[in-house]
Amino acid sequence: MRKLLILAVVGMFAQLVDGALGMAYGMTSSTLLLLAGVAPASASASVHLAEIGTTLAAGFAHWRFGNIDWRVVGRIAVPGAAGALAGATFLSAISTEAAAPWMAGILLALGVYLLLRFARPLRPRRAAGPLRARFLGPLGLVAGFVDASGGGGWGPIATPSLLVDGRMEPRKVIGSVDASEFLVAAAASVGFLIGLGTQGFVLPMVAALLVGGLVAAPIAAYLVRVLPAQLLGAAVGGVIVLTNARLILRALDASTPVSATVYAVIVAGWAVAFGFAVRALRRGRRGAGQDPVPALGPA
Repeated sequence: MRKLLILAVVGMFAQLVDGALGMAYGMTSSTLLLLAGVAPASASASVHLAEIGTTLAAGFAHWRFGNIDWRVVGRIAVPGAAGALAGATFLSAISTEAAAPWMAGILLALGVYLLLRFARPLRPRRAAGPLRARFLGPLGLVAGFVDASGGGGWGPIATPSLLVDGRMEPRKVIGSVDASEFLVAAAASVGFLIGLGTQGFVLPMVAALLVGGLVAAPIAAYLVRVLPAQLLGAAVGGVIVLTNARLILRALDASTPVSATVYAVIVAGWAVAFGFAVRALRRGRRGAGQDPVPALGPA
């Protein structure tokens, strides 16, 4: 019972992060399940099943706050679902021994990306214009595959790509990516059901993550407007890198001195990235003639 309560809190925190950044629900939840010893395919399957409910609630909340561009959702969600189905099939077919380092490696790389992404200054938006299917289709396909096979990745790939393009407001990027993820999570769950059967889903964990995520979804849709996303992104990225590095070192049976050295390097890099995030955020606020204590959407 205590473990389920902890998972509910984690689901709530993961949804707050995801709703505010447009990414990291799957990364955060999958990392915890791997750390708890859940098999990689079952961890990703359970997280995606929970995401069917959390993304539906998040999408509804973002719609109520006017954070969604439905043209973008229509062009990215279907290719994303196809990629997720393929990724779930791939992860279901490989052994647990091979899957664990693969999944931890993807999550670690995404965590590093978060650190680098939010350590940079804000970019100015480009002139508004429609995003074409030839850009959104391949983006959704790749993001969906990585998301299902790595236990997370839809947001970290799709959200920054749309933000860097600069044609959409950050809040609409986040809302559209979150709304699209419903179809991606559903397709991944179907793939895992075909590949693993019902025993691939750890239902008590699914329920705990779902409850926590449903509680946080409407709060996160509001926080996307006021939360200092660069600081949150840098903080979450460091946690994900550190945790998945531990899983990889364990899989490699690394010695204690080697592990200690790796942890020290990660913590030092985390501190530097967080410092850059704070500096970039303050510069952005000063450049806009605002207070140095920021409340911004992501870059």
